[in-house]
Amino acid sequence: MIPVNRRRFLAMALSWPAVASAAVNAPSQAGPSDLIETMLTRAHLPRHSNELWVLVDDKEATLSVFRGSALIERFMPISLGRSGAKTQRVRGDNVTPKGEFRINRFNYQSQWRTFMGIDFPTPPHARMALEKGIYSQADYENYFDYYRRNGYPPQDTALGGAIGIHGLGSADPDIHGRFHWTQGCVAVTNEQIDRLTDLVGVGTRVVIR
Repeated sequence: MIPVNRRRFLAMALSWPAVASAAVNAPSQAGPSDLIETMLTRAHLPRHSNELWVLVDDKEATLSVFRGSALIERFMPISLGRSGAKTQRVRGDNVTPKGEFRINRFNYQSQWRTFMGIDFPTPPHARMALEKGIYSQADYENYFDYYRRNGYPPQDTALGGAIGIHGLGSADPDIHGRFHWTQGCVAVTNEQIDRLTDLVGVGTRVVIR
C-alpha cells in the first residue's frame, strides 16, 4: 500500500497539464515548446481565496508568501542560482528552475540551517526535456516509472535535483546581499528561513518565475 502522503504527491504529479496523455508518447511534430512558460502565465494566481502559497520573483529578487491574493510577508533580497533562473535546467548548470512546484520535504539538520525541498523536476519539466532532446524516450518513461513507484521525482537524471529553499547556514551574508550565489536553489537569510518554516509546510505551492 502506498502511504497517504505519497499517494497525494503522486496524484499531484500525474495531474499536471498535458501529462496524462503524454506520459509515454513521442514529442509533438510541431517542435519543442516551453510548457513551463505557458504554465507560468497563470501560476501566479491563487488556486482559491484561502490558499497559502509562495511566489519567488527572479527579476525583483523577492520571495513573497500569500494567503489567496493577500500578501503575508515578503523577503528581499534573495539569492538564486549563479546562472540565473530559466524554465529549462540541466544538472550542474547552476540554474534555478522556473515553474510551479510543491514543497515535499524539510531537512532541519541541513548545512543551510533548514532546507525545504521542492518537487523538481516536475512532469512538465520532464516533458520539455523530452521535446528538446535532453531526455530520450527511455529517460522519459523511466522518469514516470520512478515517480509512480516512489511518489516523488528522481533526482539523478540529466535535469539534476536537490532543488529547494534554504537559509545561509554559515555562508557570508554580505555575498548573499550582493550576488546570486547558489547552485540552483533559492536562498534567504537564516532569520528568514526560520520565519518561512513557521508559515509553510509540505504541500505548499511554490511558483518561481
